[in-house]
Amino acid sequence: MEWLLNLFTNSESVAHIAMLYAIVIALGVLLGKIKFGGISLGVTFVLFAGILAGHLGMTAPTDILTFVQDFGLILFVFMIGLQVGPGFFESFGEGGIQLNLLAMGAILLNVAVMFACYFIFFDTSSPVNLPMMIGTMYGAVTNTPGLGAANEALSTVFGSNAPMIASGYACAYPLGVMGIIGATILIRYICKVKLDNEEKALEEASKTNAAVKPHMMSIQVENQYLAGRTLLEVHDFLKRDFVCSRILHDGHVSIPNRDTVFELGDKLFIVCPEADAEAIVAFIGHEVEVDWQEQDMPLVSKRILVTRSSVNGKTLGAMHFSSVYGVNVTRVTRQGMELFASPSLALQVGDRVMVVGPEDLVNRVADKLGNSVRRLDAPNIATIFIGIIVGIIFGSLPVAVPGIPVPVKLGIAGGPLIIAILIGRYGYKIHLVTYTTTSANLMLREIGLVLFLASVGIKAGATFWDTVVAGDGVKYVYTGFLITIIPILIIGVVARLKFKFNYFTIMGMIAGTYTDPPALAYANSVCSKEAPAVGYSTVYPLSMFLRILTAQLVVLFACG
Repeated sequence: MEWLLNLFTNSESVAHIAMLYAIVIALGVLLGKIKFGGISLGVTFVLFAGILAGHLGMTAPTDILTFVQDFGLILFVFMIGLQVGPGFFESFGEGGIQLNLLAMGAILLNVAVMFACYFIFFDTSSPVNLPMMIGTMYGAVTNTPGLGAANEALSTVFGSNAPMIASGYACAYPLGVMGIIGATILIRYICKVKLDNEEKALEEASKTNAAVKPHMMSIQVENQYLAGRTLLEVHDFLKRDFVCSRILHDGHVSIPNRDTVFELGDKLFIVCPEADAEAIVAFIGHEVEVDWQEQDMPLVSKRILVTRSSVNGKTLGAMHFSSVYGVNVTRVTRQGMELFASPSLALQVGDRVMVVGPEDLVNRVADKLGNSVRRLDAPNIATIFIGIIVGIIFGSLPVAVPGIPVPVKLGIAGGPLIIAILIGRYGYKIHLVTYTTTSANLMLREIGLVLFLASVGIKAGATFWDTVVAGDGVKYVYTGFLITIIPILIIGVVARLKFKFNYFTIMGMIAGTYTDPPALAYANSVCSKEAPAVGYSTVYPLSMFLRILTAQLVVLFACG
């Protein structure tokens, strides 16, 4: 039995270290599924399992714990950046600017309340209390990447003597999760919101972006001006984007191209942006019912998956589908959203393209675009690690700021995050294939997160009991609760009374600002529409970025 005892006690053994991480992660994930009052802590419970292991003396060499912690953090934030990158800049569209400004206000208020609690409740002469309050703040806002960024910045300032702020994080996190949901419910009563009325308002305003949402219709040519005109001439004169995928002329259906001549009485199947539909109908003629299945020329409509890296970044206009292949592309599905097939739309690996034409020609286009699901199953490992290399170099660039004794760096949290966002949005322009299946992204992200949380917990476990139970643990709990709810109540009321946002959108915005999936899950459970998810996704990218950046700035300015 000596070999078994050695496995659990020899902290220098690779087998012991691997066993330690496996036990902590498995135990934390399983316990995280237990719900308290309908709310679970999820994968964050790995932190508490790590603290327990460290407290019981199950540990590993500090340099190994630090390496695994930092590598897990890099992997976690980079995969988050790849996920949010495609929608990061689009989130500043109509209404998005106001929501993101409100999110920024909440983040600044979190910092302000944290400093207020520090000066009111703690001894400011102690060099440990402010860093611990920073850890408490990130537990209160349930943001693990921010904890990692703060840890790294503290290591820059204090070196090997950096405080273990994970204790403050662990104290504030449970009430933080419940406080976010509770504060959003309190806003409902403060603003006298009736959920039924909010659902009806969403029903009336349930129009998505009419500039990109495709609209399909059959139109009969009735405008005398169009007789004898080609499709290209009509398109140029109307100055509206539309795709004519079929034409019924003298009882025969065909695929039109730019040189196809229109005649009075022709029936056209047109796809256009929803915003342009009314103008196109008014110019060409009235809508008619046509059974496009009854045709003498066999045509098919097929969704083709873009999997060839050579196509990545090319616009639809540059692909010449109509003139070269004799087919028409009517719309593109990207990340669950349907887009109108504008000639200027750049294709990306993972897009699903709706192609209309003769079956043999459609199959040629499928071969051109790839259409191989198996090719997408494998993540683009090279892109991920190229991005990590660039992100680490970018995060290591020192920037001298007057008044701060050490240069400011984005570090291994901020650098990879920014590069991942840029690669996710613009990587196709330098021929980097950034597509990763949702399951692959989530797997890599969760592995990075649990490695980070386990390492932080194990390192903090040895001193956790003295810090929390014999120290200021109770203060961390109630000050963390104040950091959680005060900004939500202020920003939520302002969003409702000043900006008149729908309550469900506000719920999603708050969940996204606090990067808190349980709060989003609660919002989705009380709303049948997609407003909470829209609010969440609108502010999540910027909020995640600012949480990581402010963690480092607060540490460097306040503790440097």
